Amino acid sequence: MALNATIYKVELQISDMDRHYYATHALTLARHPSETEERLMVRLLAFALYAEDRLEFGKGVSDEDEPALWRKDYTDEIELWIELGQPDEARIRKACGRSRQVVAINYGGNTADIWWSKVGASLARHKNLTVLDIPADTVAELLPLLQRGMRLQALIQDGQLQLMNDAESVTIDPMQRMGMAETVG
Repeated sequence: MALNATIYKVELQISDMDRHYYATHALTLARHPSETEERLMVRLLAFALYAEDRLEFGKGVSDEDEPALWRKDYTDEIELWIELGQPDEARIRKACGRSRQVVAINYGGNTADIWWSKVGASLARHKNLTVLDIPADTVAELLPLLQRGMRLQALIQDGQLQLMNDAESVTIDPMQRMGMAETVG
């Protein structure tokens, strides 16, 4: 964790009807001073979508060699590499070479469309890449859920995620630009 990072403790209860995955995770998220609250919430959203016992957060925005999240098998091979935002094409190419499955979760609104128009055609050759878009207004709706100590429930059914606490509820419909239909390989 970086110095001056803001620490968030999260109890995340996941009921994923699509994958038949049901678990409660006690998570600690460190928000680097250069990380926005929106990106932090998208990291948490990505965890909910791809949750599994071995899914881990990377070292963060300050480490170029690690993704936002990843899952390794017991031999330390990378099974899943998750990037957030609009990573450059070289970074995605590197990730596709190192991991069985790569997911890019794009959440920048208009900048996401611009990014996709620039790199979408060249990324199509990567058969192990999935690109999801989260609308900017949906990301903004996640911010009222953000607290230093969070108890959240994630309900996933038919590709739709509902993230809620005792007072708020946000429905997220990730749009798939390319890739595999299932969330976890």
